[in-house]
Amino acid sequence: MSEKSPCVALGLSPSFGFGDRIGLATPGHVASMLRAGSGIEPIFPQQSIREMARTARTPRQVMDDALRGARSAGWSGRIGADADHLKTPQDVDVTAAVGFTFFTIDPSEHVDAHADDYDEPALRDRFAGVADEVEWFDKYRGKSIPLPTGTTVKLDEEACLRAAVKYGRAINHALKLADHIKVVNEKAGQDYEIELSVDETEQPTTLAEHYIIADQCVSRGMKLVSLAPRYIGDFEKGVDYKGDLDELERSLRDHAAIAEALGPYKLSLHSGSDKISMYPALARATKGKFHVKTAGTSYLEALRVVALRDEPLFRRIVDFARGRYEKDKATYHVSATLHSAPPASDVFDATELERLYLERWSDVPPGKGFTAPGRQILHCTFGSTLTDPELGPAVKGVLEQHVDTYTEVLADHFSRHLEALRAGM
Repeated sequence: MSEKSPCVALGLSPSFGFGDRIGLATPGHVASMLRAGSGIEPIFPQQSIREMARTARTPRQVMDDALRGARSAGWSGRIGADADHLKTPQDVDVTAAVGFTFFTIDPSEHVDAHADDYDEPALRDRFAGVADEVEWFDKYRGKSIPLPTGTTVKLDEEACLRAAVKYGRAINHALKLADHIKVVNEKAGQDYEIELSVDETEQPTTLAEHYIIADQCVSRGMKLVSLAPRYIGDFEKGVDYKGDLDELERSLRDHAAIAEALGPYKLSLHSGSDKISMYPALARATKGKFHVKTAGTSYLEALRVVALRDEPLFRRIVDFARGRYEKDKATYHVSATLHSAPPASDVFDATELERLYLERWSDVPPGKGFTAPGRQILHCTFGSTLTDPELGPAVKGVLEQHVDTYTEVLADHFSRHLEALRAGM
C-alpha cells in the first residue's frame, strides 16, 4: 500500500453504504447525510468485485472517485470503505491495496442451496460427505439457547445436520479468507473489519444456522463486525420490502439477540435500496447496531437525471435495457417481466415514462419505498448499459453537465432512507 488510507473501521456504529457504479454520486450521498442529520456513519467507497467487472472500474478508481467526491462536497466526518462480495484472496489483495477497510466475505459458492429440501436419507448422505469438515457438529447437537426475546434456539439433530450440509464448507471458506484479510491488513498497518454475507439463498437463515455460523466465526478469531442473514420476506432488487412487517420485526429481534450474545456485531441488510418500509423495524430491533447496503439505486437515480434532462437518451436506454433484461437478470432476485412495463415507444408522455420505469416520490405513500417493476428492468442491465460504447459515455456526459440535478436527486432520495432508519433509533 503506497499511502495510508483515510478510511477507517466504523465498528458498531450504525452505518449506511452508498454504492456508486459511475463515480459521480458521492456529492449527492454527502448532501443526503447532511440533510438527514447525524447518528449514522457513511461508507462512501463501496463496490463489489462483480460490479467492478461489469462497469470496467478498478478498486483504485472506486476509492478515488468516492474520496474526491466527499472532499469536494465538504465532508469532514469519518468514512468507511466496503470491499463487497469478496470470494478469493486475490479479491482481498486488490481492495486492501488501495485502502478498503470493511471487507464483506461472500462464501455463497460453497453453500449447498438445496439443503433445506433434502429428506432425511438425502440429508444424512450429504452430511457424510462433509462430516470431516464440521468438527463442531457434536458441540451444538442437542443444545437449546434461550434468548431474551422469549424465543429458544433449538439445535436439535436435524437443525445441526442441515446447518452442516448447507454452511459447513462455507464457514471454513469464510474463516480462511478472514485469516488472509487479517494478514494483509496487519502487514499494511491498517485497521479493518469483516462482514459475512450469507443472504444469497432462497430460504431464510434460521436462528439455528445464524447461531452456529456466528459462533464458529467469532470463536475461531474472525473480526466480525457485521453479519447479513437472509431474512424472512422478499428482498428484490430496486423495490421496497415485500412481506409482513410485524412478523419481520419479531424475527429481526431474535436475530439481533443472537448478534448481541455472540458478538456483539451488527445485523446487515443487503439489497437495502428502497426498503424504506422496513427500516424503522430494523433500527428498533437492533437498537442501532445495523448496517444497510445500497448499490443499484444510485444508478437508477442517475437515469432519473437522464429522464429529466435528455428524454431521447432515456428512451434509448429503456429500449436497450429491455433487450438485455432476460440475460442480465440471471444473477438477480427480481420478479419484473418485460410485460410489467411497456416499451418506450408505447408511452408518449415523458413524465409517464419516468413514472413507469423509475417511479416518483410524489406517487409513493409516506413510509414506503418504490415498487415500479420498470426499475428492476433498468437495475439489472446497469453493466450492459454503462459499458455500451455509446450509452455509457452518454449517461456520464449528462451527469457531468447536470451535476447539481444529480446531487439534488440523490440528496432527496437518500435522506428519505436515512430518516426512515433514524425514526427507529
